[in-house]
Amino acid sequence: MAQAAPATRVAALDALRGVAIVAMVAYHFCFDLAWFRVTGSDFYRDPFWLHARTLILSTFLLTAGASLALAQRSGHGRARFWRHVGLIAACALAVSAASFVAFPQRYIWFGVLHAIAASLVLARPLVLHPRAAFAVGVAMIAAGNLWSAPAFDGRAWGWLGFATTKPATEDYVPLFPWTGVLLVGVAAGHWLMRTGFRAIAPLARLPRAVAWLGRHSLAVYMLHQPLLLAALWLFLRR
Repeated sequence: MAQAAPATRVAALDALRGVAIVAMVAYHFCFDLAWFRVTGSDFYRDPFWLHARTLILSTFLLTAGASLALAQRSGHGRARFWRHVGLIAACALAVSAASFVAFPQRYIWFGVLHAIAASLVLARPLVLHPRAAFAVGVAMIAAGNLWSAPAFDGRAWGWLGFATTKPATEDYVPLFPWTGVLLVGVAAGHWLMRTGFRAIAPLARLPRAVAWLGRHSLAVYMLHQPLLLAALWLFLRR
């Protein structure tokens, strides 16, 4: 949900991120219904919800990588980059703290914002080398899905992604394979720029509100769950 905010907005890219935001809010609303025991959906085992999460998360990381490439082309300097990463990292820490209150046994210690902040730093040296970014990205995706070892179980090394079992946490987005997805997004961003964003151009015709959500994705991410939970709590108390 975080982007490397380019100086010149690309409406289609904002809209793509906005579509992911809408899907994320819908996903979390359904999750909250299950948490309040209004529904019996199993978000930890049901293939439908697992695949939905993967698709939403992949879209965010791909657009983050594409936006990083676009920001580099727009001439953004180091100071702006590090301010952006710092903001995402601060939000990640806030999510960890809030989730510890809500889910003390399953709090978020390396979720999507943690992964995006770290991945942007790791991807920056390759942002001008799309072929290398793509190759490294594919290798990271493959390694993260094909290899594991008990030494990476637990929080000390679990953030790398080679754990033999998924840790007990409400959001787990380790560097392998997810940094690889962002790196593929860097390569995709270069391709989109070369082709004038034609592949996603139809998305620019979506309602402006969708692109607005995409432009403000970090703020929406931080605010939507507290608002959803509060609204559901008030409604169910009636």
